Amino acid sequence: MLIGVPKEIKVHEYRVGLTPESVRAVLSHGHRVLIERNAGLGIGATDADYRAAGATIADSAAQVFAEAELVVKIKEPLAPERAQLRAGQALFTYLHLAPDAQQTRELVDSGAIAIAYETVTGPPPNRLPLLAPMSEVAGRMSIQVAAHYLERPRSERGVLISGAGGVPPARIVVLGTGVVGANAAQVAVAMSAEVIALNRTSGPLDRLAAALGPRVKTMISTPEAIEARLREADAVIGAALVPGARAPKLVTRKMLKGMKAGAVVVDVSIDQGGCFETSRPTTHADPVCTVDRIVHYCGRVQMSNVTSS
Repeated sequence: MLIGVPKEIKVHEYRVGLTPESVRAVLSHGHRVLIERNAGLGIGATDADYRAAGATIADSAAQVFAEAELVVKIKEPLAPERAQLRAGQALFTYLHLAPDAQQTRELVDSGAIAIAYETVTGPPPNRLPLLAPMSEVAGRMSIQVAAHYLERPRSERGVLISGAGGVPPARIVVLGTGVVGANAAQVAVAMSAEVIALNRTSGPLDRLAAALGPRVKTMISTPEAIEARLREADAVIGAALVPGARAPKLVTRKMLKGMKAGAVVVDVSIDQGGCFETSRPTTHADPVCTVDRIVHYCGRVQMSNVTSS
């Protein structure tokens, strides 16, 4: 099988779906690898590195799509890429189809075999083994993002997450305690924030409480509980997801109006439509929007998620 890797062009950054080390592993199974020229620059891998690993360098993405039997990407194909897919060709990437009807229709019309990383299942406890590593990163990054946008002049609040002498720490509310939410809570606790985590079932809450102890407060998620916690929050991490489906809308615009002006929302669920009614996808180039004086960070590019159970 000829496996093709086009250069990812999304929000001014280049990313590749296979490292030189991964190329060697693929070749060891008898496959061939075709990689677009300069595809690895964003991870510090040159064309020479890929050649040394045994890959063939393609002059363009069009060549990759035209020749490869399996196309491996990081994120969902853009419209011009979808137009290059052909019947029987396989595509392997993050797709997040639930909120994206146009992409779904075009993939179906192409006749290609589209496999979504985020829906590949494995044995417990890692039920979504390809999604979990990205979710861990996303959860940890979400707190860094919240800390950044709580600073002035980005926010009206000017809050230091850790607090300081005579100044209380930030109050962080985490909605969902799967891989994303658990990692967000862990980092927020490590930064000395006051952390409140909500989840619809008790199992993940019990595991989080056992791991972090009294430094995190846990409670069952209900609309009433969420609304009450939002009123106290400096930052809210949206980490709720149903695999393969739209994320549940846990926070309505009416609830948002009760939050403190300048509070920050980081909607990690945005790839699946977002769990805030007011969320809209943003990019790294323009990552935030403000709705009712609440800062929304909804970058689709880097964030994926894992639901709790």
